Amino acid sequence: MTAQRPGTLKELRDAGWKSKSVKHELRDNYLAALKSGGALFPGIVGYDDTVIPEISIAVLAGHDMLFLGEKGQAKSRLMRSLVRFLDEYVPYLDLPGSPIHEDPFNPITRAAKEYVRNTPEDQVRVAWWHRDERYAERLAPGTKFADVIGELDPAKLASGTSMAAEDALHFGLIPRMHRAIFAMNEIPELDELIQVGLFNILEERDVQIRGYPIQFDLDVLILFSANPATFNRSGKVIPQLKDRIGSLIQTHYPRERALGIEIMEQEARPDTGGPYPVFVPYFMKEIVEQISVSARKSKYVDQASGVSARFSIANYRTMVASAQHRGVRLGESPAVPRVSDLGHLPTSALGKLELDLMGSHQMGEKQVLEAIIADAIRTVFEEYVDKHGLDEIADVFSKGVKIEVGDMLPSAEYAKRLKRVPKAWEKAFEVNAADSDAVRASCVEFVLAGLYAGDRISRATRHGRMTYET
Repeated sequence: MTAQRPGTLKELRDAGWKSKSVKHELRDNYLAALKSGGALFPGIVGYDDTVIPEISIAVLAGHDMLFLGEKGQAKSRLMRSLVRFLDEYVPYLDLPGSPIHEDPFNPITRAAKEYVRNTPEDQVRVAWWHRDERYAERLAPGTKFADVIGELDPAKLASGTSMAAEDALHFGLIPRMHRAIFAMNEIPELDELIQVGLFNILEERDVQIRGYPIQFDLDVLILFSANPATFNRSGKVIPQLKDRIGSLIQTHYPRERALGIEIMEQEARPDTGGPYPVFVPYFMKEIVEQISVSARKSKYVDQASGVSARFSIANYRTMVASAQHRGVRLGESPAVPRVSDLGHLPTSALGKLELDLMGSHQMGEKQVLEAIIADAIRTVFEEYVDKHGLDEIADVFSKGVKIEVGDMLPSAEYAKRLKRVPKAWEKAFEVNAADSDAVRASCVEFVLAGLYAGDRISRATRHGRMTYET
């Protein structure tokens, strides 16, 4: 539409505006985006060949959708992203007191129909609804029927309004999202009565409240999300509701660690510049993401619950913050994260892991986390050994070098204890350890932790510092 949008029904008709269902509108704009060749879901990483093609088919088919996946797999972000494929603005009847944004050419409520029928077109007011406001979502736990569908309004009943009249109703979120998108997160946690109400909306597109059918031709795209473990559990979701959901979109965690790192950096966005810069070696990023990968494979972690991408994001921020804290306190610039900075991960990790009570054998959450971190360090270190050959580095430590490490130990202390820098570090770590004490300290700790994980050297802990020796 033009910058000066029509303000009456007559102006809207004269401008040539045509009514579309929300799914038709979404489909037309999605096809245009496909043809343009641009990114369909900016910021979504790792789904180009798996999830996004399935969403595309579902949108073009005009389906309501269920996003099925474990926590932290961008289900909510994908649902919210569909808003960008709506028209920027759509017109609606500017009817005071109405909670529903009605199509000016196809009103659905009695009040709106009477307003259009009894008012000259050049006096029927039209307002405009922005796409950012045409999305609502609800988390299932604690949700009541009145929240999403509606309830009889006691005040209106007391005033003499018939229980079977539209005027007696207080509408919930779904009727209010007429001509828009509504998303219900964690659908298995919904009360069965609400599931029946949703089934009726998906099947008939009308509203039934306390046995009174209100014949609305609701126009709404309904999205759902769920964890596979609960969605597939018998009795959690009624079969009739499952049957009416058009498409099931299966999400997943990053298939490659590099994609996980890309997501982690994109979402964490730590402040590594400014007056207190931080330089993060790539092997430290690999370790943080590998901790999540290892957790997703650990027998001590409840895999039905999953390990969210937020686990990596929070841990990455903690590691960078620990390095920055050291840099400010010790005057090191740039600060460089080390393995000892991972000692602070319990602050960001505990509570995000759900233990498998059978597999953990009464291990505490902190013990499980320590085991997972050790496994991640060993995995990444062995890859570097295979790729670069660290015999030269290991040889340095095999000659009786004793090194104390800690997150608040100045980087220069490492240089004193290890004066000769193996040339292999320069290619193995993609950083120049010879030119920077802070980088050298990070490399030293990585090698020490890797050798310890492989049982090639010993480690003793005292007062927050660790001593490695042969």
